[in-house]
Amino acid sequence: MRQEDPGNCRAIQQGNVTPDLEGGIVEGLTLDNMHQQWLLLAACFWVIFMFMVASKFITLTFKDPDGYSTKHELLFLTAVPEVGKLPEDKHVAGEVKPTGEMHVQPLVYLQRLELIRNTCRDEALRNLSHTAVSKFVLDRIFVCDKHKILFCQTPKVGNTQWKKVLIVLNGAFPSIDEIPENVVHDHEKNGLPRLSSFSDAGIQRRLKTYFKFFIVRDPFERLISAFKDKFVHNPRFEPWYRHEIAPGIIRKYRRNRTETRGIQFEDFVRYLGDPNHRWLDLQFGDRIIHWVTYVELCAPCEIKYSVVGHHETLEDDAPYILREAGIDHLVSYPTIPPGITAYNRTKVEHYFLGISKRDIRRLYARFEGDFRLFGYQKPEFLLN
Repeated sequence: MRQEDPGNCRAIQQGNVTPDLEGGIVEGLTLDNMHQQWLLLAACFWVIFMFMVASKFITLTFKDPDGYSTKHELLFLTAVPEVGKLPEDKHVAGEVKPTGEMHVQPLVYLQRLELIRNTCRDEALRNLSHTAVSKFVLDRIFVCDKHKILFCQTPKVGNTQWKKVLIVLNGAFPSIDEIPENVVHDHEKNGLPRLSSFSDAGIQRRLKTYFKFFIVRDPFERLISAFKDKFVHNPRFEPWYRHEIAPGIIRKYRRNRTETRGIQFEDFVRYLGDPNHRWLDLQFGDRIIHWVTYVELCAPCEIKYSVVGHHETLEDDAPYILREAGIDHLVSYPTIPPGITAYNRTKVEHYFLGISKRDIRRLYARFEGDFRLFGYQKPEFLLN
């Protein structure tokens, strides 16, 4: 066995370390120190990596890919506590303002907006739910700058009364009762500017910041109303519907050429359901607004509306819209006669009686986007 040199032992005990041994100790301490630093650095990178993963997960979970800003979590609340109202002159784009006391009813309006968002994302319906925000669309939107409101006109859904509300708000007349009927639809006299009349910057600013709404009804019932109003009764005496548009539809779509009656609802349905209807639309100009789809009129997938009202529930929806727009203390929606806004299946069946299933299915194919976007039931009783 090797003997230790007593001299070396004494040298170590006395602190007289040899140069080789001293270098080894320093190197060991340095390596140990570097090892700890590397461990600390690796731990920092791991924490940062986990934080990034968690952030990405949260973004993917809660971010609305279409940029809609309505708060999704409100849809799942069963009771919403009282919250403060947003300033009346600020209407967040695509977001329904919280009201002073939210009951079950406002949930309906949030669900309507949620349905629109989900349907807009459905690629299978893209051609039926999306459209360009063209001048045709901007011409349909009336502006009330004083109260920061945009209203998209959807004819045959009680729009005359909403125009009266805006005319009063714009200060053209002191009350709804004092507005002459011939002025309501005369856009040179009623004081309602169209959104298309502003600069591009002005249009974008209003679309982003104003309270925006429009009204819908069952698509087929609306077409019946348009047909009756323009081709049967024509109360505002607009002769071009009977003398120009009706003959054009009859020439192309009437099957019995010897029949001399005026335009029938069956002719109207064939025209609207024809995939090549657009060449006639171009000839008819803006008069087609009474029967084109809500998508073509208001671009609900491109413009983030604050509220979408339904004609069938207008007794509740009209006061809600006025309240959300912050104008309920300034004007009231005209009285609604009882039952006038209710869906009338008997009337729908009567008008479609005798029209071929093929023609009705083609009509539904064109208006399916409206049915789906706004939650109207597919009319199986007409299609099958």
